[in-house]
Amino acid sequence: MYHPAARPALALLLASSALALATPAFAGEADAPPNKGPSAAKANAAPDDDYHNDEIVVTASGLSQLDMLAGTSVLSGVELQRSLSGQLGDVLVNQPGVSMSGFAPGASRPVLRGFSGERVKLLIDGIGSIDASNVSNDHAVAIDPFNAERIDILRGPAVLLYGSQAIGGAVNVIDKRIPNRLPDEPIHIDALLSGNTVADSRQAAASIDAPLGDGFAAHIDGSYHKTGDVEIPGYAVSAPWRAELLGQADAVEATNPEFASSLRSQANQSGVLPNSATETYSVTGGVAFFQGDSSLGASLGYYDTYYGVPVRPGSEDPEEGHIGLRQWRGDLRADLALGDGLFSHLNSRVAFSHYTHTEYEGTEPGTTFNVEGIEARTELVQAERSGWSGSLGVQYTTRHMAIEGDEQLLPRNMLNQFAVFGLQQIPLGDLQLQLAGRYEHAGVSAPDLGAHKSFDNFSGALGLSYMVTEGLELGVNANRVARAPSPEELFIDGYHESSQTYERGDANLVSETAVGGELFARGRIGAAKVSLTGFYNRFNDYIYQQNTGEVIDDGPVYEYRQGDADYYGAEGELDLPLYDSEGFGLKSELRASYVRAKLDDGSNVPMIPPLSLFGALQADVGKVSLRGEVAHAFEQTKVALNENPTDAYTFVNASVTWRPISGNNNVTVLLKADNIFNETGRLATSLTRDYTPLPGRNIEASVRLSF
Repeated sequence: MYHPAARPALALLLASSALALATPAFAGEADAPPNKGPSAAKANAAPDDDYHNDEIVVTASGLSQLDMLAGTSVLSGVELQRSLSGQLGDVLVNQPGVSMSGFAPGASRPVLRGFSGERVKLLIDGIGSIDASNVSNDHAVAIDPFNAERIDILRGPAVLLYGSQAIGGAVNVIDKRIPNRLPDEPIHIDALLSGNTVADSRQAAASIDAPLGDGFAAHIDGSYHKTGDVEIPGYAVSAPWRAELLGQADAVEATNPEFASSLRSQANQSGVLPNSATETYSVTGGVAFFQGDSSLGASLGYYDTYYGVPVRPGSEDPEEGHIGLRQWRGDLRADLALGDGLFSHLNSRVAFSHYTHTEYEGTEPGTTFNVEGIEARTELVQAERSGWSGSLGVQYTTRHMAIEGDEQLLPRNMLNQFAVFGLQQIPLGDLQLQLAGRYEHAGVSAPDLGAHKSFDNFSGALGLSYMVTEGLELGVNANRVARAPSPEELFIDGYHESSQTYERGDANLVSETAVGGELFARGRIGAAKVSLTGFYNRFNDYIYQQNTGEVIDDGPVYEYRQGDADYYGAEGELDLPLYDSEGFGLKSELRASYVRAKLDDGSNVPMIPPLSLFGALQADVGKVSLRGEVAHAFEQTKVALNENPTDAYTFVNASVTWRPISGNNNVTVLLKADNIFNETGRLATSLTRDYTPLPGRNIEASVRLSF
């Protein structure tokens, strides 16, 4: 019989297996030169390059092979510094095809092509975040962006190699928790300091990398981030809801004047979003051994955040709530060079997580979500032969969740998944063919209900591309994908205090499937970099959460349902140099994203982002870069039942970047202004859109050091 205590033993067993596999490979390469790291990269860089802006490609195992089947956006260097925030959704929101859940300043997941939750896989170096952020919108993502080297955004069918939860795409955060290279300098330090006005934010992050001798390297990092309540333009509550609250206040004035006064106070809240402060810190340490092209490493990290949950207006006695989230996470990585045979590398990843999410009612703890999970992945990478390459692998995931406290909205439950996957890239003259497949068995059980369900799903993708000119690729992908329902979708039933909603699952849900494809063009036309993708997916038994219009315990009832659905849309990106001469450069960036999603009955899928446009103009003058941005979101009127539409908004941003020192002692100073005209913006993808607007005008300064 399964028991949660077996998880650490399983992690130890997997770790021991990886060590056993590693020993022969390391022993056979005793004379091979060690991997080179930061200093080697700097030696090959241009004299004026900042180290932390170098194009050092460190991706999760296999991701570098997905260029055709999965379009990739990369956030690194100054662009990452300019976008940094406490939650992953906020960091990525201006990337093509990306929105965010925006439940609260302390909790925001990325939304890719209109997909979120169980359809977007969040990864740390190719292994899942193993938290509970997919359970509900009020749950923060247990990933600290402040010590990331880069963030990869992957879309398209081939990312299903990383799990059936990646139908919408995957976000891979690449950090150095396990050193990924052997430094040849005595010590390397990266640091970041920042602060802003819109939330009185204070941020500090630092990391240290050092060789220990005999092929060993060590890493440690930490960060601290604290904000106050967020300043907002105008009223916190949207116009339709505000009118409803004021009307309700007038109706109860004679019989309950105190309630009427409370309703008016809630309706007229402006300038500041109450109970939106956050405090977060993290620390991670790791060590790795390098021998030739092989490496073996491990890390242990701790993440802690405490954040406020904005109160849903309308209750007679609104009480502020907070969430405290903690995660211990251990990671193991073994990358083994196999020589010149059929397979060149055996890459393994294992992660174990102990996660606790406590929801406070006032100052008292109310409900606690306890999650323990393991994810393990092993992949054999084929040696490239005449342009033919590929990989084969297995993946195992197990998660146990138990809820303690007042809200028993979800019974104790277990999720077990086992998958086999493969990818092949085959040259066909001027064409490239890629084939990807994944078989996944999922077992979902709730012992206290006597319920156990099992699902067997197969997903596959086929891609064909043609290099029109050197650097420009046209292609088409076709895919069939499948996903088993999660324990939350099946078994949840109760009032959720933090999200202030009543959530109801359906134990009769079946696997959802989708058939679809993409047309794309990617690469360069002259000096311009272009990426354009159109996509379509036809879902059978699509699982979605519908606001039923019912109210229980002063909260709206959201019910999981199934129905057929159509998703289609397009996203594009154009980077165009306008002028380039010695000492001066001018370039522009344009991005656009559009998604349309409808159910078979003609109604709209809930919480879909509207058409969005983004444009930037940047001038580089010596060591200074001047940048202006305009981000426009159109109104969203194609909303689901019992959803309010959102108005259009335009944010104008500007920034100045200064690199006073180049070489081994690098400094990047950045001053930026966001939402300069203090516009009110509400996210169509947010459950709390009607009372949690986006932040107002913000001035932020940051300095990043690398030496």
